[in-house]
Amino acid sequence: MAVLRVRHCRALLYCRRAPPRCPACGGDLRGAGLASAPVRLDSPFRHGHGQPRAFLIRPTHGTFLDGYDGHSDLHVGISSSQGVVYSYDQEGVHRDARGWEQCISIPLLQPDAGQLLQHWDSLLQEFSLEEAWLPHRYEEQQHNCFTFALAFINRVRQARGGAALSRAEFTERFVLPRSREAARYLRLQQLLQHSDIHIVPLAEQQQHSLPGNHGPLQE
Repeated sequence: MAVLRVRHCRALLYCRRAPPRCPACGGDLRGAGLASAPVRLDSPFRHGHGQPRAFLIRPTHGTFLDGYDGHSDLHVGISSSQGVVYSYDQEGVHRDARGWEQCISIPLLQPDAGQLLQHWDSLLQEFSLEEAWLPHRYEEQQHNCFTFALAFINRVRQARGGAALSRAEFTERFVLPRSREAARYLRLQQLLQHSDIHIVPLAEQQQHSLPGNHGPLQE
């Protein structure tokens, strides 16, 4: 369900439905003006098969909004231009046209990426056929779905004259900002299961920003 945010009396009110009066000060919200109008929060989750050329993250089992506890295993993949998601596990490489409907999405290319847009699918397909991604090569900690996805990203970066990214660097720069945004959204969803309104004083509200529009392949 949607989450609304209302700003009033130096507080942010998070709710499913805007109340007629502010629970913090008792003021009338209906006549409080545009500054206090309810704003619907954008969900941080995307339909992965509608996110071309992206690094995608989803729970290994289930979905983020259906009982994810914040600790269970995650699975990652790379989408083609048509939204087919390539990922790697103990069974080898999967090419999925369904199953990634609720993901954290990190775009890898901008629309002006030139010839790389045209060759993306062939590069991804050729990469997925390499011996490194055979089932018996899988190792849960050291050679897994993240290894596969980051190796492809680095292959493309290096072909374009860029430096390879370490797992730690890629995670810090591109994964953690969006993961934190998703975690905050999930926390609000959980709080609103038990209360009609969640109040956050503005003094406690930290401002967060996502990275710029450039992705790991746009540097």
